[in-house]
Amino acid sequence: MENKLVDKIYTSRIGDIAFKKIVSCLPETPIFEVAFKMAENKTSCLFVKDEQDNFLGFVTDITLRDKVIATQLNPQLAIREVMDPNIVTISPDAFVYEAILMMFSRKSRYLLVNDNGNYVGFLSRNRLLSEQAESPLVFIQSVKSAVNTSDLKSKWQKVPHIVAQLLERGVHAKIVNEVVTTIADTISLKIIDEVIAKLGPPPAKFVFMVLGSEGRKELSLKTDQDNAIIYEDTSEEDRAGVRSYFLDFAGQVSDKLNYVGFVYCDGDYMASNPNWTHSLEHWKYNYKNWIEEALPEAAVKFAAFFDCRAIYGDLTIMEKLRSFVDEELQKPIEKFYVYLAKNALLYEPPLTYFRNIKTQKIAKKEVFDIKTAMTPIVDLARVYALQNRIFQKENTGERLKALKELGVFTDQQFEELSQSYYYLMGLRLKHQAKLITEENIAPNNFIEIDSLTKIEKVTLVEIFKTIQNFQSGIRMKFTNSLG
Repeated sequence: MENKLVDKIYTSRIGDIAFKKIVSCLPETPIFEVAFKMAENKTSCLFVKDEQDNFLGFVTDITLRDKVIATQLNPQLAIREVMDPNIVTISPDAFVYEAILMMFSRKSRYLLVNDNGNYVGFLSRNRLLSEQAESPLVFIQSVKSAVNTSDLKSKWQKVPHIVAQLLERGVHAKIVNEVVTTIADTISLKIIDEVIAKLGPPPAKFVFMVLGSEGRKELSLKTDQDNAIIYEDTSEEDRAGVRSYFLDFAGQVSDKLNYVGFVYCDGDYMASNPNWTHSLEHWKYNYKNWIEEALPEAAVKFAAFFDCRAIYGDLTIMEKLRSFVDEELQKPIEKFYVYLAKNALLYEPPLTYFRNIKTQKIAKKEVFDIKTAMTPIVDLARVYALQNRIFQKENTGERLKALKELGVFTDQQFEELSQSYYYLMGLRLKHQAKLITEENIAPNNFIEIDSLTKIEKVTLVEIFKTIQNFQSGIRMKFTNSLG
């Protein structure tokens, strides 16, 4: 199916698209009359023709804005004074992709369709692009206009096809991640609005955060919910009522997300869990405790919550929490970093002693877990970002870049880590999309070793070696030992 979607842009012709009716006027027509005619015909483009029906030029909303309003030109003047004479025509037999390329190369936003000397209509660049209804941007727009939760569910089920299609076109894994995350965010926002409409307005300002991979804008297709709520500090007497509203709210949001396809989190890192819905004061206390306790399990929790991103509500609440954590991290807390570093050393790349890919047997197949293979890069970037108090970069790629700019990583180290990370991410997304779209089974992170080409295997071995080297660097830096 997705091949057809990709091919559509290369096989459909201009004649297959419904054109817009040509609205025209004579060159002597006053500007204000032209504007009135455009408004009357609800068109953003009007063509200028002479008495013999020859096309002389065209005007658009932008022409009127830039050449008339911005320069305070007299609207009684003739339209010929401001029209654009560069008319671009195309035949109905031309392919859609030719038309799009032509518009970009000629910097034209409109095309006049010329059927053997007979002008049958015109097309705008936006109209042509939206013909590619499988374009992620158009799809995101359609998610925004979904009418209910089951509509959102069917939208989310289309995402694997979009992912497969983008990867097939050679789109970078980071962009694919961002597309999936934007769609997921859009769905979450629709659900939050729906629940608020049902429950009535919140009794206090709050912020809804996503954590983990969604917090880092690195969603894959096997995804569960990771979220939390911070609400503003309220007076003693309002406290119980405020808390009960947000827990009810969180439960309903969580149920709807689960219905759409974002399953409940195994570890219960969800706002519907009373431990993850708190006032700002309480959250500050949580973070302070995690840092000061410096226990391995506290470090793990902190790590998940460091990857948090506010998607709804009052962002200033998030800023207050961030600056509090920033201050806490400036205190001498070596032990805390040691535990975070140990956390980053928990998963080793799947390499055997002889530098082959280490596999496990699942259902008689030799597989390796790609999520676990990627985890060390995420953890490494997080530890270094925390130590350098890089807060505004939620994304692994952005963190690596910021660390390179600070001189923590050399250009070469940055290239190695980020190429490794996004290579693995591309492989993981491709694997999951294939399972869903071709095999109709739930996505997982287990890649069959025999499904890989020789080049992919060699590349993976090199990537795993790179990760091992970085892990020994972190071992030296944070734990003063190689053990």
